[in-house]
Amino acid sequence: MPAVESREAIVIGAGPAGLATAAMLKKRGIDALVLERDGAVGSSWRKHYDRLHLHTVRWLSHLPGYRLSRKHGKWVSRDGVIRYLEGYVRHHGLDVRTQTEVTGVERSDGGWRIETPGGDFLARYVVVATGYNHTPFIPDFPGKEGFEGELAHASTYRNPEPFRGRDVLVVGSGNTGAEIAVDLAEGGASRVRLAVRTPPNIVLRELNGLPNQVTGVLFRRFPPKFVDAIARNTRKMAIPDLSEYGLPIPERGVYTRVLEDDVIPVIDVGLIGAVQRGEVEVVGGVEGFDGRDVLLAGGERIQPEAVIVATGWRRALEPLVGRYGVLGKKGRPVVHGPETHPNAPHMYFIGYSNPISGMFRELNIDSRRIAKAVENDRREAGTPGPLEVREPVAAEPAGV
Repeated sequence: MPAVESREAIVIGAGPAGLATAAMLKKRGIDALVLERDGAVGSSWRKHYDRLHLHTVRWLSHLPGYRLSRKHGKWVSRDGVIRYLEGYVRHHGLDVRTQTEVTGVERSDGGWRIETPGGDFLARYVVVATGYNHTPFIPDFPGKEGFEGELAHASTYRNPEPFRGRDVLVVGSGNTGAEIAVDLAEGGASRVRLAVRTPPNIVLRELNGLPNQVTGVLFRRFPPKFVDAIARNTRKMAIPDLSEYGLPIPERGVYTRVLEDDVIPVIDVGLIGAVQRGEVEVVGGVEGFDGRDVLLAGGERIQPEAVIVATGWRRALEPLVGRYGVLGKKGRPVVHGPETHPNAPHMYFIGYSNPISGMFRELNIDSRRIAKAVENDRREAGTPGPLEVREPVAAEPAGV
């Protein structure tokens, strides 16, 4: 039987959220081990497409205790984020165990038993930080299994080279779909269409030198209708009317959709110009597939050579923690940051929100709050340190 290792805290996931929390726990003298299923930290960032940059400005995107260098520029690249996370581990001296997939989280003696194929861990505290974009999701489109063209999720897309000279349909009008469509158009695809079911809210990455994120930080505490009105008026003044291209201003505003639908606006990094120039054509939402044909809303049929589906990811937390009643809409935890659920004491969640103020900025805040909550709890309990590993006691023979 594999040995059981005891640590005071286990952090599941070595992305930005998990690393930030581990660093803040260590700062407060709490022994924390980070478990990562893949072979390196920041694994989800390593799988993103090549041209990706943070949509948040560098000086509001660092994790606690280690700032992003100016050498990364104003908008940090995907590779820049990866190098930063690697440097973050070194700077804080974090204990990260890669290629260690957590397969179960069970209650055990006032704490948690974290199960992995190579052996289990006991911990008084567990932090779940497996990522907002964990498992690629493709809707169950009728006929998709029989589609005769190439069909792939956006998670597999890296750059436009394999699609040079080809007719490509991108499905989904979020930031990933919009940016991949622009990348394809600039990278030599013969035709690029973007399937849009619900027209997105569109905002500029910065306006008159002011990053959109700064506006998000300022407005996130205001009433949604107020923020919606400001955003709508700003769009009318700063962005051309795209109605004739299939991208009218939506009836539901920016902040309302963030709060109610968990949908952030499209932050323009080239889509507006590409649509106006005819390099990206907006078409109706996908209804299904029929052999070579893709069926669109309104009855239109098109025959792209390749379809890239950018319809998002799932959190996929149900197998780990679903039975504790801690998950709500779209599988997101109903508590986050320093809060814990009555059904799962000492279990914290981080990185499962989609704030207009910027993900990295909120991770900075929430990781500090979690570490403080753990420190306060251990002080009140008066029992710092890891849980005791208790070996199974063999049963005495009958009749003794």
